Amino acid sequence: METGGVRRIAVDVAVIGGGTAGFGAAVAAARMGLDTHLFEASSKVGGVMAFCPGMPWGAAYPCDASIGGLMEELAGRLYAMTPPAAEKRPCTLENFGAEIQYDHDIATLTMFEMLEEAGVHLHLNATVTVPDMNAGRVAAVNYVDRHGAGAVEPLIVIDCSGDGDFSAKSGVPFTLGDGQGNMMGVTVSFMMTHANWSRVFAEGDPYFREFAAKGIAEGRLHPDLRQLYLMKGFYPDTVFCNSVVIRGVNGTDPAEVSAAAQEGRRRCHELSRFLRSDIPGFESARMTMLGPTVGVRETRKLEGMHRITGAELAQATKFIDGIVACDNPIDDVMRGSDMTHDAIVGEGTYYTIPFRALVPKSVPNLMFAGRIVSADPTAFASVRGMPQCMAMGQATGTAAAIALDHGVPVQDVDAGELIEALQRQGVRGIGGQSLHEPTRARA
Repeated sequence: METGGVRRIAVDVAVIGGGTAGFGAAVAAARMGLDTHLFEASSKVGGVMAFCPGMPWGAAYPCDASIGGLMEELAGRLYAMTPPAAEKRPCTLENFGAEIQYDHDIATLTMFEMLEEAGVHLHLNATVTVPDMNAGRVAAVNYVDRHGAGAVEPLIVIDCSGDGDFSAKSGVPFTLGDGQGNMMGVTVSFMMTHANWSRVFAEGDPYFREFAAKGIAEGRLHPDLRQLYLMKGFYPDTVFCNSVVIRGVNGTDPAEVSAAAQEGRRRCHELSRFLRSDIPGFESARMTMLGPTVGVRETRKLEGMHRITGAELAQATKFIDGIVACDNPIDDVMRGSDMTHDAIVGEGTYYTIPFRALVPKSVPNLMFAGRIVSADPTAFASVRGMPQCMAMGQATGTAAAIALDHGVPVQDVDAGELIEALQRQGVRGIGGQSLHEPTRARA
């Protein structure tokens, strides 16, 4: 149907953003039998995987047990390949548990395949613009692509855009960063190939502080590079460099993001030269896979039915509507002048993220997932891992089917029914079940 030159179609679910959260939401909704359309502004899915190739999936194994669900399924497909395209490894950084290293390109291909298998209608290079609202509901999602303007008229919208633009335009209140406007630093990452692992990682200091101090003192490294985040890549003798952080950037401002990306590229080239000249094992290495733009960690936090607090997580709270387990430390990347990796829960325990933190107080057909989760600054610094974002998406996609099946607003989705559905999908550590209990087969 075309109205006023705009293509319009009726759909069950519109998912905005194709990062890990949007992937989880779209696959889950489509598997529940819903006509699901996923809109991604770039040319590929994966979110931070596309902007920071080589970024490991951290927080997938709280208490050394898989969170289950789509994250476990995706990783399992990669583990089972010949040769394997992913591997579970201990993280070299403090207070982090096991993480998943993987072949970025094969993982992305597999995510595309899972979307195809589920029957998701994928719209790449499609930028969502504004909502049409009617009596407090989202009546239409407007977008533009190379063919011009289009719109879908969804029964339910799931905002997984990262910045929450659509939800904010739909009237959902939000805070920016820590509420005072301070946001975590943005990063440009890269890989070094042909490094010698046995020599690079022989020093014992996982942050290479003495080398960094020398580079800063000599004016060859930016002062913010006091700690170098260098991690073994998936393939032998590759090193993932996640060190270059640009502070004071408003990730919702395109001009600031563009300037930060250019500054980040300069610092990455400076760092790669320093690695080759100063750190043993990098003499024959070269830079590759420089991120195409900055990876943005934090912008808007939307106001949900519940705002997760750091105090709740420190108590290892397992919410009655908890939809994913997590024990990630408080990974605060330079809101101030330093990075923190402080443990948030005691060893051997975990908390859960409540579904209510993904649901606005009003707007009866809108949910959100990913790094726009309703959380205070401390809690946000822990819950924001990619596996948890994928699980948040999976929960919202499943909740969409429950809401439509019962004809209720998303605010009235029964938590017990949602938890049981997620358990059937293999999600672990929720609804009173242990992380180490066998999961139920997906219906």
